Amino acid sequence: MTSQSQGIQQLLQAEKRAKDKLEEAKKRKGKMLKQAKEEAIAEVDHYRLQREKEFRNKQTNVMGSQGNLSAKIEEQTKEAVRNLTSSYHKNMENMMKKLLSTICDINPEVHPNFRQAV
Repeated sequence: MTSQSQGIQQLLQAEKRAKDKLEEAKKRKGKMLKQAKEEAIAEVDHYRLQREKEFRNKQTNVMGSQGNLSAKIEEQTKEAVRNLTSSYHKNMENMMKKLLSTICDINPEVHPNFRQAV
């Protein structure tokens, strides 16, 4: 009977050791999964930051050229307005004289299509 009880005791101890090893393996597996997840998150964050930096560089290049284009168009517009203003001031007096002479100098004459009543 003692040998049976010793055998049972050994089996229980072996079962307990197996259970402990299993729990330890589960803990190691959990730690490894957690570490792998953290590494994956870090890698994804690094990749995202790299891509955002590239995007900002491209955006700066494109927007910078558009900014230069906008400034160039603005300068051309200002130049055109200056030219028109200059031309206006230069020709205003002559045009006013012509307009007033056309309006004020009336030469009454009979229109060539006018027929005299018979």
